[in-house]
Amino acid sequence: MTTDRMHPVVAAVTARLVERSTASRAAYLSRVRAAAGTGPAARTDLGCANLAHGFAASEPAAKTALRGRTKPNLAIVTSYNDMLSAHQPFVDYPPVLKKAAVRAGGLAQVAGGVPAMCDGITQGRAGMQLSLYSRDVIAMSTAIALSHDMFDGTLLLGVCDKIVPGLLIGALSFGHLPTVFVPAGPMPSGLPNAEKARIRQLHAEGKATREQLLEAEAASYHSAGTCTFYGTANSNQLLMEMMGLHLPGSSFVNPGTPLRDALTRAAAARAVAITRQGGEPTPIGELVDERTIVNACVALLASGGSTNHTLHLVAIARAAGIALTWEDLSDLSAVVPLLCRIYPNGPADVNHFHAAGGIAYLVHTLLGAGLLHEDVQTIVGRGLSLYTREPVLRGDDLTWEEGPKASLDHDVLRPADQPFAPDGGLKVLTGPLGTAVIKTSAVAPEHRVVTAPALVFDDQADFLTAFAEGRLDGRDLVAVIRYQGPAANGMPELHKLTPALGVLQDRGQQVAIVTDGRMSGASGKVPAAIHVTPEAALGGPLSRIADGDVVTVDALTGRLAVADEAALRSRPATGRAPEGAEFAGTGRELFAAFRATVGPADAGASVFPAFDMPSPEVPVAQHA
Repeated sequence: MTTDRMHPVVAAVTARLVERSTASRAAYLSRVRAAAGTGPAARTDLGCANLAHGFAASEPAAKTALRGRTKPNLAIVTSYNDMLSAHQPFVDYPPVLKKAAVRAGGLAQVAGGVPAMCDGITQGRAGMQLSLYSRDVIAMSTAIALSHDMFDGTLLLGVCDKIVPGLLIGALSFGHLPTVFVPAGPMPSGLPNAEKARIRQLHAEGKATREQLLEAEAASYHSAGTCTFYGTANSNQLLMEMMGLHLPGSSFVNPGTPLRDALTRAAAARAVAITRQGGEPTPIGELVDERTIVNACVALLASGGSTNHTLHLVAIARAAGIALTWEDLSDLSAVVPLLCRIYPNGPADVNHFHAAGGIAYLVHTLLGAGLLHEDVQTIVGRGLSLYTREPVLRGDDLTWEEGPKASLDHDVLRPADQPFAPDGGLKVLTGPLGTAVIKTSAVAPEHRVVTAPALVFDDQADFLTAFAEGRLDGRDLVAVIRYQGPAANGMPELHKLTPALGVLQDRGQQVAIVTDGRMSGASGKVPAAIHVTPEAALGGPLSRIADGDVVTVDALTGRLAVADEAALRSRPATGRAPEGAEFAGTGRELFAAFRATVGPADAGASVFPAFDMPSPEVPVAQHA
């Protein structure tokens, strides 16, 4: 499974992941292989009426082909809508993909659509309480699209936060089908991210008007394509490529360019090739194995990616029968160097990263350091070194050529032996307040340990009101924002708190945040112990904390502590989660079943049962 050059910690984490997942992975693969069937095409066993329904609306030539058994049929599952800038380019993809599939000897049908909400729009709004749940709705929607047994392969169209993990989880439930993700690319660079952050903070201090803030935001988010900062959406793109589910070099090519168009057509052709009929059968359930998951974790850490993937990668792995834990991520983080400075971890955006060498160089330097598994299956063949290549148009011909062997901008992207930091900046915190994760890649060393009195809020709006009224001025504090976990209200992102916390920190106050909610891939310079589990709504320790309790957030030793543990244990709950009619509005009432059944954060915060899956490992320090 590993080579002699593998880093010993990466090898050890992979080995224990394989061992821990033995039963669950075997059960998953057994289901996948049974579902593959023995016929030449997926639709072979459909009854005549079933099959006729499946091609009734097709063109005559496609009808004839679908009646036969030799041509592979691809399912297009799209998250298109024209409200998300990242997904708006998908409007034109289905006809392009269909034509490309036909030219490659196959067929394609739009099998279904999945919802795609924008966390940027719903930040601080009630709609954000549906965001994390939407991942599992997307997975279910993907399963519905693929459930017709008409398809021999899948093309998944998605980019942003919960959409890509949801699509992948859904596809893994049809693990016998080969799957290719089709990206849309980032918008061109707009207002520099550092300037956007400066104006946001000025507005939080009352020193910039709403009109000035809106002008800055509109100059930053200005066209079709993915937002250019390195949040969850662009972390998704990097991870799909590192997992071998994108074509090499396709993640960060801008929309509307000839190269982008050529890559879209090539994705369909490749999907045809990796079907059973295409001659290179590559089922996604076999492709996504323990080594692939470890590679995704390493890539996330080396690039300073989104903390949301401490949830999503766990859920994705479990969908493939692989029992990934936060401890695996934390142990990898200790040895994986930080090689990228992309906003919010630096001033550059993903276009700058791509120009500096991008994923091709990142793969090259991490492979050279023994931090990635080379011996993995991808949609383009065996071996991750295939992803050190870059796509190039030579006239009308798309080809792949070897990528750079040196970074073109050391302020953005560095080799593994000259990192920005020796570790990936992700750590698991444990202690009497529970287990949490913290991302320190954008946190200055002097702010990585904070001990201060707690100020407790059961709603982020109450914190913002206290800030606006000046009640947080001139005091060190640990803001405890609780009842924000998966079972409480869907675990919303609390990114709207970042500018206010940044203001307090810049004034010289020692500040940190502790929450059972999320802070997203855009969390930045303020230390944030997030995803605290067990969550307050399920009786976790945060439910008993009170104003004035002295709390320590220690990102150096991995400790999340309260000074008077005995008082915390003996105290009754000091707050409560919303309930009943308090969830009415913005569709939240429709998700009561999700709130009642969702699992804990360290198991991926999923509503899906994990069959044959071992429970998450509980760190000994939690009981100290």
